Amino acid sequence: MSYLFRDQSWLQMQEHIDKKSLVILPVGTTEEHGPHLPVDTDARIAEAYGHGLAQALQPELPVLLMDTIRYGYSMKVMRQWPGTVIVRSRVFMDMVFDICRSTLDMGFDKLVLLDCHGHHGGALNVVSRELCDATDKAVAIISPATMSRDAYQKIRKTEPGGSIHACEWETSLVLHISPEVVDMSKATDEDAMRYHSEFVAGDNFSGGQKVTWSTWYLQASRTGIYGAPVQATAELGRVCMEAAVENGARFLKEYWHKRDVPVVDGVYL
Repeated sequence: MSYLFRDQSWLQMQEHIDKKSLVILPVGTTEEHGPHLPVDTDARIAEAYGHGLAQALQPELPVLLMDTIRYGYSMKVMRQWPGTVIVRSRVFMDMVFDICRSTLDMGFDKLVLLDCHGHHGGALNVVSRELCDATDKAVAIISPATMSRDAYQKIRKTEPGGSIHACEWETSLVLHISPEVVDMSKATDEDAMRYHSEFVAGDNFSGGQKVTWSTWYLQASRTGIYGAPVQATAELGRVCMEAAVENGARFLKEYWHKRDVPVVDGVYL
């Protein structure tokens, strides 16, 4: 039987509600990713990650995978390269809220968002809290970047500054998922992040970031890249995706099995 949300009839949907299926909503966007990657890079990774998780969780957990959100918020500075579609942040947040609220209101109580775009982190965190207030149900958020960080750090070839946007990590993942849409002859390391300080890690994976300070205003990019994608490989992408799926699936089993703590008159039982 299909695990795709869109394939279900309402009768099948009710069966999934009755058996408390976990709903997975991948969230990507459409924006430029340098001269070598497709503009749907984040959405492509999100979709592949969703399928990987659904397949890893079955048959132990009942799962439904929703269609990937393919448009979202990006900063206007990215419009200097064509291909960036920007949904205003509050519009994006309202859309995600309404999709999730509809899903939770129909009877599902376990829903996870796959955060696969750097500009969405804060927005999705706010939405998750608003959903708690509205439904008394807790939505989870996981990211393939976070879930693959340790594995990536062990085998990456670039120094800190090599993995922020259209970088070694993203390029490796797309080489693994869809090599036919990557043109490595146009990849360049000229826009590797060179700014590092006590407060700024200069990389999404090296750790040590103590402040919020937009990459796009730290260093000008000539190519739409921040990082060093030249040494990316499909094998590195495979390792990262497998790590992200393994770690994500372990968390989602914990999330699914954890049921509400009963509360009576404000006291936990």
